[in-house]
Amino acid sequence: MNDTDVMVETTLRIPGTWHDTHELMARLPAGFRIISQNLVLPDGTEIEFTALPPDNQFAMIFQSVCRKPPTAEEMRRVNGYTVNLGLIGPGGSMAAALTTMQAGAAIVRAGGAGVFIDNSGLAHGGEDWITMVEDGSSDAVSFAFVNIVKGKENVRTIGMRAMGLPDIVMQLKDTDTDGEVIIDAVRSMCRAEKPAGDGHLLGLEAGPHCLVRATDRDLCESTISMRNPFGRLQLLRSSDGTELN
Repeated sequence: MNDTDVMVETTLRIPGTWHDTHELMARLPAGFRIISQNLVLPDGTEIEFTALPPDNQFAMIFQSVCRKPPTAEEMRRVNGYTVNLGLIGPGGSMAAALTTMQAGAAIVRAGGAGVFIDNSGLAHGGEDWITMVEDGSSDAVSFAFVNIVKGKENVRTIGMRAMGLPDIVMQLKDTDTDGEVIIDAVRSMCRAEKPAGDGHLLGLEAGPHCLVRATDRDLCESTISMRNPFGRLQLLRSSDGTELN
């Protein structure tokens, strides 16, 4: 089996103020149904559906990890949510990731305040989530799922697994202050017809080329949901496009 054939689960949490499942079902967009423990999409795809009770931490976490500030109305609903709807959908390819996004958008359109992604620790307000789904491009999907985390010595991604790609890491000296280099690298990898591998040169719109090097595939995140079965690649900056030693 090739890495691109690996299927991974993508878990979304969508807070809302529904009184019961019947209210949610009545507000779903046309073509979407809830049957037993599954949300059924118009094309027949079934995504596992679960309801979680509220707690006293989620609202604060949601707001702190939102990629863009949620609207006041979205935060009002997050702060007063009565149920957190969990969707466990497919990942492992761009098409699978977009399918899970479409499922999340259906719940948002039915009254969900926004979407929190377990696999990357990112959140998005409902309006932004729907905008990304309607766009549907690889840039929109990667913006939705990929978290970029800056440490003392490097900057790395979490969440590329949703698209069936390895996460990437760069040393701080190979990046720039505004993060455009690694953002450009994410976009380039998600747009590519063939996955980048060890020894490849990755050309970036931001300017430099990056040499791709395989790195420790056992480098894990703190939770199983964030671990990437596709591994991790290190990008080494090469301004003249030549191989680095």
